[in-house]
Amino acid sequence: MQYLNIVHVHHEQYNKQQGDGMTETTDLPIRLKMKVGNLEFEIECQQDQLEEAVKQILSTVTTYSKETMVMPERPLPAPRAETCKSLIQQLWTEGWFSSLHGLGEVHSEMARRGFHYDRTAVAHALVDLMKDGLLTREGQPRRYRYAQKRPPRT
Repeated sequence: MQYLNIVHVHHEQYNKQQGDGMTETTDLPIRLKMKVGNLEFEIECQQDQLEEAVKQILSTVTTYSKETMVMPERPLPAPRAETCKSLIQQLWTEGWFSSLHGLGEVHSEMARRGFHYDRTAVAHALVDLMKDGLLTREGQPRRYRYAQKRPPRT
């Protein structure tokens, strides 16, 4: 449901504004401001024309709101990984883990890309991705080498 806000702005009598002492009375125009949703209208008319003008505007707004608005689609920026785990997952998605890499190599690759995480954080993220089934490791403790357990979907 759209919000309708109507504000009347009253004018002083024409003769008082002019100060010329005219004896003839005239109907002053009525100024009306309307806001319907995100559309704003301003009407200035005689009192006997006001109702018809409001009906026309509301009819137009109703017709306008029924039309499908086509908004130009902006290309979304490439998602930027923020956590250590998501960065390593991004490396996996790119196929970087198609060959074996040690902790130092993973850490260096992340630093080369501008992400400087502590080596222990990288090690924990690698273990988490191993538990998630994305990576596997070979070797002895402190010398593990990590590779993709399964290739990323393309």
